[in-house]
Amino acid sequence: MRRRKLLMLMLGGGMICAPTLRAQQRAMPVVGYLNISPPPPRLADLSRDLVHEGLRETGYIEGRNVASEYRWAEFRYDRLAALAAELVSRKVDVIVALSGTPTALAAKSATSTIPIVFINVGDPIGIGLVTSLAKPGGNLTGFSNISTELTAKQIELLLELVPQAAVIALLVNPNNANAEGVIKYAQEAADMKRVQLAVQKAGTDAEIDAAFASLDRLHAGGLVVDADGFISSRFQQVVMLADHHAVPAIYAGGPFVSAGGLISYGIDDTAIFREAGVYAGRILQGAKPADLPVQQPTVFELVVNLYTAKTLGLTVPPSILARADEVIE
Repeated sequence: MRRRKLLMLMLGGGMICAPTLRAQQRAMPVVGYLNISPPPPRLADLSRDLVHEGLRETGYIEGRNVASEYRWAEFRYDRLAALAAELVSRKVDVIVALSGTPTALAAKSATSTIPIVFINVGDPIGIGLVTSLAKPGGNLTGFSNISTELTAKQIELLLELVPQAAVIALLVNPNNANAEGVIKYAQEAADMKRVQLAVQKAGTDAEIDAAFASLDRLHAGGLVVDADGFISSRFQQVVMLADHHAVPAIYAGGPFVSAGGLISYGIDDTAIFREAGVYAGRILQGAKPADLPVQQPTVFELVVNLYTAKTLGLTVPPSILARADEVIE
């Protein structure tokens, strides 16, 4: 299995084109990228490469017949509206909202005419991006990671590992518009399993630390970590804190488990970013976002870290091992 993984939110790579190249590049179609993350330290960035792979499938090669504009918010959500407006003022031909719901909403607010391709949005209908998955209408289409509904399955898996848990904590970023939907589905799942849900909100490093510090007081028997871009970017901090507090945690991405996390259940981001590039290319060729259906994931990956389970004194049940796509010894 190809194991290249993205965090539920990866950085968009590249540099803003130099002014001396503007006239030359303006003759090409321009793809604008909006990202909540900071700019990457290097040009070769996986998320950018995957989107560009998709563009190449439709005949568009960066620097040859398509140009790029990148905007990074550096996790300052208040900057997204202005950055989206900048892309609109540059008259880009399509906007790729790389960082889920926050960037998708900012792009939508900035323009009703420039096509927008969103990536990893939990509930595109619920937050008003599209009116239908099959026929989005308007100028937006893209890819859902159904992160809101995914939470219920994560709670189910976590309780298979820690069936004695009476309290399950949920870590979400309150700055993410998906958070309320995630909480709703998590609460419904917790009620069905007859466990208490303790919601912990964290949108900064300090708040992540504080959330974990409160787990002992809450007597949390397990933790679900939401697939939020900011939280995912802090995967090493989160895994270290889960280890320090000896709390069994389930994540949405394999990189958490590779870093020492217990278990993850989520989608393969690599396919989504590549297909977003294909959608952007099709739009450059004349397709209308309103006619391109919003795609939902069909393949989910379960990764288990047996070493971490042993450290926590847990026995991973055969029912989980039999379903695991990857087991880390």
